[in-house]
Amino acid sequence: MTQRAPVALIVGGASGIGLATAHALAARGDRVVIADVNEEAAHQRAAEIGGDATAVVADVTDEATIAAAFAAAGAAGPLRSVVSCAGLSVIGAIADIELAGWQNTIDVCLTGTMLVIKHAARNLQAGGSVVAISSLNGRQPGTAMAAYCSAKAGVLMLVQVAALELGARGIRVNAVSPGLVDTPLVAGLAMVPGLTDEYLENTPLGRAGVPDDIAATVEFLTSDRAGWITGADFDVNGGAHLRRYPDVLGRVRALAEG
Repeated sequence: MTQRAPVALIVGGASGIGLATAHALAARGDRVVIADVNEEAAHQRAAEIGGDATAVVADVTDEATIAAAFAAAGAAGPLRSVVSCAGLSVIGAIADIELAGWQNTIDVCLTGTMLVIKHAARNLQAGGSVVAISSLNGRQPGTAMAAYCSAKAGVLMLVQVAALELGARGIRVNAVSPGLVDTPLVAGLAMVPGLTDEYLENTPLGRAGVPDDIAATVEFLTSDRAGWITGADFDVNGGAHLRRYPDVLGRVRALAEG
């Protein structure tokens, strides 16, 4: 009897870091299931990957769709890897931020990650792996970034708690914290004069990341080569965590003042 390929569920896998991760895990032989709120894009990306790759719609703010995504992944074969990539951000000083923007960021980045880990805990096989995409901002504060920084800091603690709870079953839970990566999430930052330059000035390796930089680390963490790693956070940001974060609020205000 032919053994079925292990399944990897990539939540938020239709673009950016999630898509690069889907390609990386498919390349090593996993059967990839792309889950994304953009159903059309998810199916297109799965078709581009080819082979056994499939897609399913999932909204991390809707638990029923997350449960359905895990059911689809489980039907595809033995679920061994889960990657949580969905995210968004709202920019604004604490004194000015709208509650709806704050809540949406927390719902997607933190509560959404919790729901993915919750259902991973229910569905992963023993020895499986979960990777949550956090951020440099999980530990490094930035002006005008209160919602995102708070959500990503919560993700880091959530990962540690999950690692404690799931370790007895041999399930590993880790985080990856990117810095500035060329993805749709950060496209708006490039429109603020001087902001990208200030970021790169505070990055020892002197360049922005690309999605493949992050995907390579995720591939490692979901492989047997990382079999004794859990509850860890990997800074994959060119060393930006060693210096300071750009003054986003100052740059945005300067732009608004013309």
